Formats: sequence, structure tokens, C-alpha cells
Amino acid sequence: MNKHKKIVLMLSALLAAIIICLAFLWIRFGQRTKSYECTNFAMDTYVQQTVYGKNGETAAAAAAKKIGELEDLISWRITDSDIDKLNQSSGSDWVSLDARTISVLQKSLDVAQKSGGAFDPTILPITSLWDFEGSNQHVPSKAEIDKYLKYVDYNQLRVNAKDSTASLKLHYTAVDLGAIGKGAACDEAVAAYRQAGADCGIIAVGGSVGVFGVKQDQSPWHVAVRDPRSSETQSASMGTIDLTSGFVSTSGTYEKFFTKDGITYHHLLNPKTGYPENNGLISVTVVCDNGALSDALSTACFVLGTEKGTALLQEYNAGGIFIDTNNQVFITNNLKNSFNIVEKQYTMTNDDVK
Repeated sequence: MNKHKKIVLMLSALLAAIIICLAFLWIRFGQRTKSYECTNFAMDTYVQQTVYGKNGETAAAAAAKKIGELEDLISWRITDSDIDKLNQSSGSDWVSLDARTISVLQKSLDVAQKSGGAFDPTILPITSLWDFEGSNQHVPSKAEIDKYLKYVDYNQLRVNAKDSTASLKLHYTAVDLGAIGKGAACDEAVAAYRQAGADCGIIAVGGSVGVFGVKQDQSPWHVAVRDPRSSETQSASMGTIDLTSGFVSTSGTYEKFFTKDGITYHHLLNPKTGYPENNGLISVTVVCDNGALSDALSTACFVLGTEKGTALLQEYNAGGIFIDTNNQVFITNNLKNSFNIVEKQYTMTNDDVK
């Protein structure tokens, strides 16, 4: 074989090797799904989205639109919202409401009934006294709480899904869906991802998170559980949940609070007493197949405590992580293989949690 032919063969072999290498790189990296990330503000909190696929940006925009529409329907603070109309009509007429509002109200009533009122959507007469989200945070007098506590009663809320109407039986009874709204927003976002043809995505609306679809590498989504001891400006995680689908919501004493005369008051009120629940818990995280339910359940379980909260979660086939003031972490059995503690100050002690 002459020298020229040897050079040609060597160059051909080199070219073939380059082609194989490029093909491998394309398979390994070139086909990665494009991601789109955005952050906006709704429901008095930040909304963070990461959506994958060629329709990612379109899907994220659709999700943001749906969340804005939901807020306009279910926020009692927005004049002429569905909930504002319902509250203004308390003690009188049935009100025609959007189907989305009816759905959230139905889920609220379901959790209220099954939790024995530990979660109560008619808590507005009491939450408005404390004004945790406003500019007049203060400790109400016992006389004020006693006066308005009698109007907190989920049995006064009636929902007719067939006619898409609802009513409040008594004057002064009023609905506040703040403890279920962010989870419901995650439901809207995931539905938008699906409809827009996104490959997969994850959304966080305050303390609620929703995931959609399977990541390209088939690995689970890693959802952080906030360290309840961390500050708002330097928040950190105490653990992670491996999630292939579903929703995660956390209710903690760190979310909304104020200190008066050396005593710290948080926003997780017991509907039966009108005061912040003080049962030794500082955070409850719930994993569920529905965003609105995960949000409502995290509040209900915080008020109920670990034992009764765990029993409630079993009714919904949901999982829970309960963190107490001693940094002990109680976890339901269905999350044993998917939850990991990453902050050493916390200790897993779930021997008596079924």
C-alpha cells in the first residue's frame, strides 16, 4: 500500500471517529430538553416556574395567567371577586360562582369535615382581627375573639356544585381561602403545563409546590423542605423529598408572625380557640396528589398535631412530615423512602407514627 493510500485511510478512520464522537455528544447533550424559568408575584407571594420543552415559555405564561385568574376569583381582598360576593351576601342569598371557585370551596369543606374543623374556610372573622398579612398586626382582646369566634363555623357554608352556587347561612360569617389557595394555584399551573404540551415542569407558589411530567433523565424531582429555624432573608432547607409526581405544601410558624411583649404569635390559628395553635409543632409538610388538598391538609395537620394529623392523612392517602420544637421529625411510613434529612440538627423519630 503506497503512502497516499495510507494517508487517505488514516484520514477516513479519523473522520469516522469524529462522526461517532459527535453523534454521542448529540445523543448525550444535544437532545436535552430546553428549559424556561421565570418568577412573578401573585397571591401575595413569589411564583417560581421551571418548565421544559419547546412549549415551555408558552406553558409558563399560561400557568401565570391561570393563577392570576384564580386569585381574582378566590381572594376575599379583591372587590367583586367570587369570595367577596359570597361574603357580602352572607345571611341572605345564594350566589352564582365560577366552577373553579366551587371546586376550591368543595375541597375546603371536605377537609373541614374530615378534620373536625381543624381547618375551617370560614375563619375570616378571626384572621381579620389578627391581621397577620396587613399593617395592623396586633393581639386581639379576648372579648373581640369571643365576639367573632361564634361566626367561624364551616357548617354555615353551603355549596351546590350542580348549580355552581354557594351561600353563607349567617350574617358576619365570611370565607378566607388563604390556607388552600396557593395549593390550588399549583393545580392550575400543572393543568396549564399539560394543556400547553410542556414536557415537564415544576412550580412553587409560596409554600406549595407542584410537579408535572417525568424529567428526561428519569430522575425524581428533588423538593426542598424549608428549615423552619431559618430566617426569611436566609432561608435554608432541612431535608428533601424525592417526588415523581404530585404536590407538596408546608405550613410553618415562620411564615407570618409578629412579636408583642416578648411573645411571638404566628398565623396558624386554631379555629376553635381563635388563637395561634401551640401544640409543640413548628412545621408540617404534606405530600398529596392534589395541590389544594395538600395545602389545606398541611394547615389541618398542624392544628391537629402529629397523631391526629397522621390519621387524617391516611384518609387522603397523603404523606406528612411533622417537625416539633425539639427538632424531632415525625414522618409517615409512605414517605420513608423518599424523604432525607440534610440538616444535622434534626433527628428522625417516627417509631410511633403509623
